[in-house]
Amino acid sequence: MRAIKGWATKAQKAQKPGGAKQNPFVLSALFVADFAMPKKPGDEEAPKKLASYTAKLDDAQMEKLRAICVERGWTPFEVAYTRFAFKADHLKVNVSAYTSGKVVVAGKGTEEFVTMTLEPDVLGAAKLGYDEVLHPDWFESHAGLDESGKGDFFGPVIAATVIADKSAIEAWRKAGVQDSKKIAETQIIKLDKLIRETHGAIARTCFCGMPKYNDLMSRPGANLNRLLAWQHATALEQALLAKRVPWGLLDQFTKQPLVQRELAKKKVENFDLRMRTKAEEDPVVAAASVVARAEFVRQMHALSKKFGAKLQKGAGPLVKTQAHQIIEKFGVRALGEFAKLHFRTAYEVVAAAGKLGELPLPEPKERVDWER
Repeated sequence: MRAIKGWATKAQKAQKPGGAKQNPFVLSALFVADFAMPKKPGDEEAPKKLASYTAKLDDAQMEKLRAICVERGWTPFEVAYTRFAFKADHLKVNVSAYTSGKVVVAGKGTEEFVTMTLEPDVLGAAKLGYDEVLHPDWFESHAGLDESGKGDFFGPVIAATVIADKSAIEAWRKAGVQDSKKIAETQIIKLDKLIRETHGAIARTCFCGMPKYNDLMSRPGANLNRLLAWQHATALEQALLAKRVPWGLLDQFTKQPLVQRELAKKKVENFDLRMRTKAEEDPVVAAASVVARAEFVRQMHALSKKFGAKLQKGAGPLVKTQAHQIIEKFGVRALGEFAKLHFRTAYEVVAAAGKLGELPLPEPKERVDWER
């Protein structure tokens, strides 16, 4: 990891008196994780069989699946928020049908059940194994962009860019690279190492420490989406310097072309940045989500060590308890070394501790809607 200095100075020198206002998100120190460790050539591992599969079913398909499980004598079992769940120990597979309409198949027998039963008898369409036909763009050389930590009270916001070609994409899919929200923390670190060490692949992350983050977010007109857009543009710019590709896909966090505007400011040309929701279906965006989450996990580990216990993710009751403990242990101003002070949680905790005089925080509105 390296710190790139001088950005703020350069921007200030370019600004003439009476000119346009300086971008409040230009940092004096930017952290860009720069990894390019090629994997040593070796014998190729045998392709791993699919261990989990998710599909969306309508009510009729749900009932058809239930009937198949009952007819085959599978064992029903309890799973929260499901219409039904069955397992077949002899086939090493279980099926959980959630009230949302989502069905999750898991276990060593997943691939056979999906191809031999779920697709032909329930879905009526063969998709597994046909991704290259259904989604040819997934296998083109391109960039994927995603972030982590945006909704967590503790820890920084990490923006990540990954660039890969077809051979890397195929290898990652076989290894189980997917949306990081579906992967356990221990596996995230392993997959992050795999991605970073893949020959020809590029991974870059961009973030700032908590004190700098809170300084930026406390400035007039500050907005998390604009800061995140700048981070994404910076990570992408650094990745493109290492390997040029014609296009990239961003997991959409705003309807406005904020990242595209930042790229224009950086004079990144001849690059088509596309964006859409649920972009983690794209394997390179999924890889970026893994890289971003892994860096967030490492940063949270460092903050937890400083705190003296494992810091919780999210912004729930346990997080509030730990925030109170930070104030008691280190003083109220130290909260900004661990947490995002623009969160409603910060105001509530500081107000409850009677410390708003020491750490003045604006009272949040009834409902906070970040710019979309």
